[in-house]
Amino acid sequence: MSASPRWVAYDVLRAVDETDAYANLLLPRAIARAGLTGPDAGLATELTYGTLRRLGTYDAIIADAARRPIADVDPAVRDALRLGVHQLIAMRTPAHAAVNETVRQVRKAVGAPAAGFANAVLRRVSERTPQEWDDHLAAAARSDDERLAVRFAHPVWVIRAFRRALAAEGRADELEELLAADNAAPVVTLAALPGLAERPAEATLTPYSPLGFRSAGGDPGALVTASGGLVRVQDEGSQLAALALARAQPVADGERWLDLCAAPGGKTAVLAAEALAHGATLEANELSPARAGLVRDSVSAVPLEVPVSEEDGRVRAGRGRYDRILVDAPCTGLGALRRRPEARWRKQPVDVPELAALQSELLSAALAALRPGGVVAYVTCSPHLAETAAIVADALRTADGAVEELDARAVVAAIATDPIDLPAPADGSGRAQLWPHRHGTDAMSISLLRKR
Repeated sequence: MSASPRWVAYDVLRAVDETDAYANLLLPRAIARAGLTGPDAGLATELTYGTLRRLGTYDAIIADAARRPIADVDPAVRDALRLGVHQLIAMRTPAHAAVNETVRQVRKAVGAPAAGFANAVLRRVSERTPQEWDDHLAAAARSDDERLAVRFAHPVWVIRAFRRALAAEGRADELEELLAADNAAPVVTLAALPGLAERPAEATLTPYSPLGFRSAGGDPGALVTASGGLVRVQDEGSQLAALALARAQPVADGERWLDLCAAPGGKTAVLAAEALAHGATLEANELSPARAGLVRDSVSAVPLEVPVSEEDGRVRAGRGRYDRILVDAPCTGLGALRRRPEARWRKQPVDVPELAALQSELLSAALAALRPGGVVAYVTCSPHLAETAAIVADALRTADGAVEELDARAVVAAIATDPIDLPAPADGSGRAQLWPHRHGTDAMSISLLRKR
């Protein structure tokens, strides 16, 4: 097949649909293989991520225009139609170009009869403006949440989880702002590992992380390569989460640290640099051998030996006693929907209880492995209260006074280079919750627990 941006986007969408591939991992490789650069690479990126972000809305439009349930549309045709609708609705591509390109793609990928069907569907789609489609779908919604789901392309259950999390801070009125932020492409943020690399003088500094910056231009990957790995692409919220553990309290010489669920290794690298600067040691663990390899690669530039084990974290934590442990727990990933747009359509409410049980067990194992006075940072890239506040509250109840919660908001505020808006949750906890719309970061939740 041709290596055009449209074909690259189509092939990635097919892989996401058929094999549950992650677009953020697959797309860069597909762009490189196709030899796309500059505007062509940008077009492939916009087609892929833009379509995945608004998949639910586009499926509703296709089902309406096709006059059949979306599940009844051939998957290979469906993905091409999604790309076509994105061009018509979001990119404002002229109708004749979007329709003709998509029809040609369907004819080549599936066959002539399917091309005729695609032509009919897209011509019906083009008969309404984006605003008219918005109004049409909103009129068919059965509730305010369904209207928000269509307008902002988020599943209803995610919208409700976000509303509850914002309401816990007294900020439920920010919901639409959050949903809109989830649909905006994130700005690439980099980190200069502390004590090992400097932020470039011409770079734009991030407002909160003392390690973070945004490139003045050019390919961030080239900057990473030139630094030998001491500069890395990393969300500012991830940087703050690692620093919160390293700087929660003064470091005593010879401390022993553990990153319990370390992949892909960004936070591990920050912890390694901090450990090196303060005379601490660091160990890492990751259950998946392939992902453990990512952790080894991530810390390879730091002149500190960081052994990486490949065990269940609930078992691994018990193999030693530690002064600081990072539990960056497996979660729904609802806080990173800007970067992993397909996640919103993959996760279901039934996933949360199973993940919450694992999160509780990992946190319990980490607390048991702490030395007196030691600190655990419990971190999730999700604001869902069942994965954040509920897990910490349960751990504190179970500890029955043997563990105290530190004020993570105060720790993060002390690290931040600019004032940071972190309202106190209604439950009185010290949890720090970051948000895409408020802080420009992933929706990272950070709690700090200390063993008495």
